[in-house]
Amino acid sequence: MGVLRTEKIGMRPAAASSAALARDYARCAEATRRASSNFYYAFMLLPREKRRALYAVYAFCRFIDDIADDESVADPAAMLERWREELANVYAGAPRRPISRALADNVRRFNIPRRHFEEVIDGVEMDLTRRRYESFAGLELYCHRVASAVGLVCIEIFGYREPATRIYAEKLGIAFQLTNILRDVREDAARGRIYLPREDLRRFGVAEDDVLRGVHTPEFRSLMAFEADRARAFYREAEAALPEPDRPTMLAAEGMRVIYSAILGEIIRSDYRVFERRHSLSSARKLALLAGVWGRAWLARGANWTRWRSKQRTSS
Repeated sequence: MGVLRTEKIGMRPAAASSAALARDYARCAEATRRASSNFYYAFMLLPREKRRALYAVYAFCRFIDDIADDESVADPAAMLERWREELANVYAGAPRRPISRALADNVRRFNIPRRHFEEVIDGVEMDLTRRRYESFAGLELYCHRVASAVGLVCIEIFGYREPATRIYAEKLGIAFQLTNILRDVREDAARGRIYLPREDLRRFGVAEDDVLRGVHTPEFRSLMAFEADRARAFYREAEAALPEPDRPTMLAAEGMRVIYSAILGEIIRSDYRVFERRHSLSSARKLALLAGVWGRAWLARGANWTRWRSKQRTSS
């Protein structure tokens, strides 16, 4: 049937396959856009091929992440296991789902290690069994799996040469996830989850019940300020870890860094009033921040070129 239909409308099978893949990519792009993701804006800084690849990565990770929060999923553990099997199909070159087909087109092209996607699934599985974290060490593992692992996938697509760029991705992923945790305290509490470590709650005298009921106390404010300082420290460590030779290829990652840092700044300026509203940035603010990243990159590139020309004249 498929061959007959292809011949009837005058398309070669390869062209039909290409058209199908284009539709798969379009679904991934729409999933990213529909989520109003900060990533969607940052990806604008990339050329088309890399942008499409990252839409596929984001759509896959978003779909996996939603499994833990979707109450309509009867057996989320079983669904995650099916996606582990589908991930194996992706790396075997036999994907069966639209998102997977788009992803498979890129894992070979960009040589993305499978273990990073497996870690994302591992992290989402933690949400099925854990609603509290006793210490930051346990929370940091969770952040690594659901966020740093995604960053390690992304830098394979961005392109990098220096091993230290992996440290940049790891630190930045943890900073992003800590920002998400601070922003989403109210939404997580509605699901019975508290990601703020219990050791920190005890340190600042914050009762779990107050968090679950959304009570903004002076103790809660002090706790949130402590966690915000921790997130800012990870942003600083990430920025310091990025090697100069890889800065030009990390424009999208730097775009995400300035957007998420700005969200953290909004939380801080609100005096940590996260129970009253979900902090976010307008599209115009995000685009302005990205324009700044792009502009600084071009200025730096121009300065480097000027230095190179000066050396050439001196040596001649």
